[in-house]
Amino acid sequence: MRLIVGCGYVGMRVARRWLAEEQPVAAITRSARRAEEFRNAGLFPVLADVTQPQSLAALPELIEPGETILFAVGYDRASGLAMREVYVAGLVNVLNALPGHIGKIIYISSTGVYGQNGGEWIDEDSPTEPRREGGRVCLEAERALLAHPLGTKSVILRLAGIYGPGRVPNRAELESAAPLAVDPHGYLNLIHGDDAAAVVLAAEAKAVPPRTYLVSDGNPVPRGDYYAELARLWQTPPPRFASPHSAEPQTSTTNEPRRGSDKRVNAARLQRELSPVLQYPDYRIGLAAIISGEV
Repeated sequence: MRLIVGCGYVGMRVARRWLAEEQPVAAITRSARRAEEFRNAGLFPVLADVTQPQSLAALPELIEPGETILFAVGYDRASGLAMREVYVAGLVNVLNALPGHIGKIIYISSTGVYGQNGGEWIDEDSPTEPRREGGRVCLEAERALLAHPLGTKSVILRLAGIYGPGRVPNRAELESAAPLAVDPHGYLNLIHGDDAAAVVLAAEAKAVPPRTYLVSDGNPVPRGDYYAELARLWQTPPPRFASPHSAEPQTSTTNEPRRGSDKRVNAARLQRELSPVLQYPDYRIGLAAIISGEV
């Protein structure tokens, strides 16, 4: 049985694909309500908390030899826990609970592990010098994974900004013509949630661990162009921009990419080695599909 730790926006999309292949899927959650939702969706819910090692004791009984583990835990500010408790200690707790006979562990990380901010291109070999707490914690978690005995079975996916239905930001600001606190010249790197799920399945099928991939649609876009396209599709006034404040990255459910970041993601290794078929190869196609679905 495959296991998803963090069955949220991307994790649930992966779950649906595995279920469509008639593969049994277990998913961890701390919430009894969420567990019932998983059950109704055809998943096997596991009531557990990654920050509580004793709650993970049943995992070895669920995982058959060669099965895939997806760790895609998001940070819930309402939990009252520090980011490191969830991303780093939580990951290590799961690794310690897993049997040694797993196939692959796919870890969802972030391009926030890079601190480049001058519009330069980055790839998997670029220096990782994150400027923000989220990126620093993701990098620490990656290193903890690679240092663990199961790290030899790891595939690290550093995802660009995830967008999709329910994750397109700033509609109210565009409709009211309020200025957006973003740099219109800075680059966005994006991946649609459905395409992120497709990459996970491609990594399961083709990646040779341990391996790291940058995951984006490969088409960086200046923020000004992105919001101009949104305004066109939503038929709102053209976007206006104000100087972005220098704050920590947002953790809202809209997932607006980091206001201060400005780099371009080179996804050549992903395409060369995993060859995922992207349904939304650039933001115009993705946004048009999302907004047409809202009507």
